[in-house]
Amino acid sequence: MGLWEVRFKVSNESNIKLKSIKKTIDVLNCFVDKQPLGVTEISDKLGLYKSNVHNILSTLMAMDYLDQDKDTGKYYIGIGIVRLAHAMASRYTFHKVASVHLQQISDQAGETVYLTVAMKRMVYYLDAAIPSASNYLLSGTLRYSTEPLHCTGSGKAMLAFMSPEDREEYLSQPLVAMTPNTITDLERFREELRLTRERGYALDNMESEIGTRCVAVPIKNANGLPVGAMSISGPAYRFADEEKTSQHVALLKRHVRQIEYSI
Repeated sequence: MGLWEVRFKVSNESNIKLKSIKKTIDVLNCFVDKQPLGVTEISDKLGLYKSNVHNILSTLMAMDYLDQDKDTGKYYIGIGIVRLAHAMASRYTFHKVASVHLQQISDQAGETVYLTVAMKRMVYYLDAAIPSASNYLLSGTLRYSTEPLHCTGSGKAMLAFMSPEDREEYLSQPLVAMTPNTITDLERFREELRLTRERGYALDNMESEIGTRCVAVPIKNANGLPVGAMSISGPAYRFADEEKTSQHVALLKRHVRQIEYSI
């Protein structure tokens, strides 16, 4: 075998491995919405053979990244993914400090509370808390999921206090509508960010999900730049009361000040 043939063989094998890895990651990415999926659904979505999808799913199950519902045959996120999420969370030094406050805020507000960070153009829901007295489950929250920055309270809170360069980089691309309430007009959105900076908190008026509103406050470092945000979220009708919303804002600001002092 000549040198060129050896190089071609190595290159070809590398390409095959890369394509295989990409397919596996594509399959995992199908589960970002946290909905159980079957082989056919994934096959149709990705345009892969069912046998190929089945093999990938079997491998991911063996590694605990996915699990399977024995009744429906559908697959869902496994403990391996949760471990990775926790490993990523540990990168954020303020997470441990802020997580102590999550449950306190949730119990006082009687609503779901989120701790978020910005990841490129997305809000990542790093952690969450639900009222201790409620019957809801954390699995029903947005924890470990992502949404575009511009349509969430937390995202707008962080965008408003980002450096002008980072903010303009984000605004250089279209503001995609997630609901009819999403602000997509650039000048109107700039005004929204100005108001957010002025009052120190952001509002999400059903801009990411119809029926849900939230208030959010940025968590800033010593330089005044956001390292994350905390938000209180709940059914829209419970946020129609301005006095109640003001109480939520005051509660968030009080806890965020304590977090900022500790980081």
